[in-house]
Amino acid sequence: MYTFDFLEDGGVRRWTTTPDGATATIDADYHPTIYVGSEDWETIADVRDDIAAHPNVADVAVTSKRPGWRHEETNVLRVEVSHIDAVDALAPQIANMDRPGTLRLYNVDFSRQFRYCLETGCSPVPDRDLETLPIDVPATELSGPAGFETVTIGGQTVSGDRLAVLDTVLDRIHALDPDVLVVSSAAVIPQLFELAAANDRDPVSVGREPGYQQLAGQSTYESYGQVGHSPARYAAPGRAIIDRSNTFFYSQTNLEGVLDLVERSRKPLQELGWASIGNVLTAIQIREARRRNVLVPWRSWRHEQFKTMGQLHAADRGGTTFSPEVGLHEDVHELDFASMYPNIIVTRNISPETIRGDCPESKTVPGLGYDICLERGYLPDVLEPLIEDREAIKSKLAAAEDPERRAELQGRSEAIKWILVSCFGYQGFSNAKFGRIEAHEAINAYARQLLLTAKDHLEAGGYRVLHGIVDSIWVSPRADTTQTPLREIAAEVSRETDIDLEYEAAYDWVAFVPMKDAEKGALTKYFGRLRDPEPGEGPFKVRGIELRQRSTSNWVAALQRALLETLDEHRAPEPVLRTLREWLEELNRGAVDPTRLLIRNRVSKSLAAYTQSTRNVAALKRSQAQGIETHPGQDVAYVVVDDTKSSRDRVRLEHEPIEDYDTAFYRDRAIRAAAAVLSPLDVRESDIRDSLEATAPTTVTGWSASP
Repeated sequence: MYTFDFLEDGGVRRWTTTPDGATATIDADYHPTIYVGSEDWETIADVRDDIAAHPNVADVAVTSKRPGWRHEETNVLRVEVSHIDAVDALAPQIANMDRPGTLRLYNVDFSRQFRYCLETGCSPVPDRDLETLPIDVPATELSGPAGFETVTIGGQTVSGDRLAVLDTVLDRIHALDPDVLVVSSAAVIPQLFELAAANDRDPVSVGREPGYQQLAGQSTYESYGQVGHSPARYAAPGRAIIDRSNTFFYSQTNLEGVLDLVERSRKPLQELGWASIGNVLTAIQIREARRRNVLVPWRSWRHEQFKTMGQLHAADRGGTTFSPEVGLHEDVHELDFASMYPNIIVTRNISPETIRGDCPESKTVPGLGYDICLERGYLPDVLEPLIEDREAIKSKLAAAEDPERRAELQGRSEAIKWILVSCFGYQGFSNAKFGRIEAHEAINAYARQLLLTAKDHLEAGGYRVLHGIVDSIWVSPRADTTQTPLREIAAEVSRETDIDLEYEAAYDWVAFVPMKDAEKGALTKYFGRLRDPEPGEGPFKVRGIELRQRSTSNWVAALQRALLETLDEHRAPEPVLRTLREWLEELNRGAVDPTRLLIRNRVSKSLAAYTQSTRNVAALKRSQAQGIETHPGQDVAYVVVDDTKSSRDRVRLEHEPIEDYDTAFYRDRAIRAAAAVLSPLDVRESDIRDSLEATAPTTVTGWSASP
């Protein structure tokens, strides 16, 4: 089975792939289940009859469960809910039957398809390759009347009368019978039905049965200081829908990567398509909790244990960093600890129930004095298979030559990587179902120890440490001593720490960028020329500068790449400046294609909430005038045509005809990009501007690459 439809009568239609399509069966007897517990069983006894009498309750029974990882089994009330749609309303009603916090509810806020698979043991993993059909509609077409006049379906663009386009879309869907609709926006689905209804064309089906269902409305949210937008979600019977405007894993991996996580989490394809990293990690953890008979708290609350002042001071720190040596350095080598944080969790047995627990045998976290139980925790059991499987996939990827096979393996590797990347931070996330701040602090403490251990061994082996940050370290050979081979040092550190220190890359040179208006090195801004790049990998590794920033226009990114190539060839500022002048001459002539100057920025507020006349505001005003809704968390893309204005005439939107651009604005962006490349050579933005403003060719003196 691979997708599920929830019916109005409470039944579930389960779709199973067949060699030539899919077939449906009905589960008419399904009831979702939640649990109610309390520290005092008499409290449960007092409200049991009231819960049983509730119109949305099908049955109640006493069962034995563990209300947390540190708890033994105890009696709780098992509540069968009459309908999947009743769970969200029923839970707070039960919680309010006694004083706040007295009744504790569990297994409440699961997504519906995941809940069904979890409670019934039904696997959402398809038993054959799935057929996908991409449907792309321009955003401007979705802002007007129902339907659209242009659509690209299966790679072929169709334009014309809205009803004719509707017929074409439906005919293609029915003829190809895809398992998955990959849409540019989920708003495509209701638009089709609204147009059909307005023209008496019901019943219409984009699924394998007529109709569709709205699962959730649009919303705006904030996560780690970033505003995001979640569009409305829809379901069509018998087909999964992936909304490309609202999918992390499909955009960052591919269908194979998504399906790999479907198997690990048991979240069906459609739900995994819109799920966040933390959501999928939680699903994997919930499966482990169910295996251990542990319930999942509805509203997670974990008090932070008492700490001494010394422990607070020691614990409130992140990973180790060594300030980078600003400059261009020859013959540089990078070493990384493999999946450092997940491996710390596994090898040091860090888990919410093992950290600072009451257990017969324990070990102590360095620098913090926290005890960690030696009895195996649940989190290492969750992560170890992921680490091992990713290593196995990477080995297969290194040996694979077939492009399709490589793409499949790459997608699976990337999907697992994102889960592993998030597992550490999730321990410190206040809303994490199974997080614990002390576990987060302990992981950091071990990480600091690991990098310091690597530094000591590398320096003893004849190397100078140029930079280090959390799990990566860059070194170059010292001229005054003989070096121990790096792979020998890495093997020694790996044995001592029980986590692999891997030789990541050799560079002909690496340049560490200074902070803006400061001499100290920026921790996350550097670039370098790889000595032996992997197949398909570019010659340069770049972090933090304009090339890696999502708001950088195509033209500025291409310019910066050209400047890097010039720097690589000459290792001196003047040739880089000549390249910059050549590109600026093209810009000044108006010879740059305006579409290469598009800037894409995320909107953080509604138009009414802005108090300054920024470029984003100009773009929002322009969108609003054209009837295009842009919500906080969504992107706007525009070309700056007159940066002296504050009105909507300051920019042109991506879909509009663009014939001109603001030369001075893009010149400024080009100079900033050049400054990032030249600042390691002690050439700052003001120096570049002075050089460009000179009326005659000049030779820049006093600038030289660092040795």
